[in-house]
Amino acid sequence: MPIFREREYLRVNLDEQRDESLWMQCKSCGELVFKRRVRENNNICPGCGEYFFLTATERFESLIDEGSFVDISRPIVADDPLGFEDSKPYAKRLEEAQERTGLASAIVIAAATITEIPVVMGVMDFRFIGGSMGSVIGEQICHGMEQAIERRCPFVLVSSSGGARIQEGLFSLLQMAKTSAVRTRLAAERLPFVSIMTYPTTGGVQASIASLGDIILAEKGAMIGFAGRRVIQNTIAEELPSNYQTDMFALEHGLIDRVAGRERLREELAEVLSYFRDADE
Repeated sequence: MPIFREREYLRVNLDEQRDESLWMQCKSCGELVFKRRVRENNNICPGCGEYFFLTATERFESLIDEGSFVDISRPIVADDPLGFEDSKPYAKRLEEAQERTGLASAIVIAAATITEIPVVMGVMDFRFIGGSMGSVIGEQICHGMEQAIERRCPFVLVSSSGGARIQEGLFSLLQMAKTSAVRTRLAAERLPFVSIMTYPTTGGVQASIASLGDIILAEKGAMIGFAGRRVIQNTIAEELPSNYQTDMFALEHGLIDRVAGRERLREELAEVLSYFRDADE
């Protein structure tokens, strides 16, 4: 029973992935804004300061050195081991997500540099079935860490995920243990792992690989937690703090190491990577 399959893989090209539409509407203030101006402002509304979701392509562009991106993802796509169907078949959901995003799965693994420091980086794309972690995401994350070991460089993971992918059942939950196990190999090789949590980082992703970084950064406005707020309140019959599952709540309770605004996230990441490089030297 295959859980993913090999497929001819179209490598991501950052130039080809750019959306060339001219205008976009901010869902917060309702204003029409010039898309290029938004991009130049780190995908933040220049009027009200609202953060727009970043695609995997946009996230790479905001963090890595220009011209350093090389897609090294494995040529695999998800299969449908359970024959899962809700309002539509899982295979149809996968096909629609691939057509809508231009991606093979909800994550891209790349070799790149950040301020000339070589890294292997994985970036999740929330547009692809909520960035949920199925067998392919788990395999790609493990592949990324294995590539970091082979290349003797840090591994960086940018999470944007609703958690485990229900359409793959137990095969999805197994990725929590699988990625955690390969992460121990990275640690044994004394190679840094920097985890970056964005909005949202929840469910099985937050409960496993995203929380295992040597350093855990959070983008300002990140949602960080396991179960949903309403589920927790109904379970424990208690009112939760108003800032529960926010970036600052996670920081105050020691779940993450630092919060950075999007405009400073590359600078913060570069500082962390340079610290590990200097310590190694």
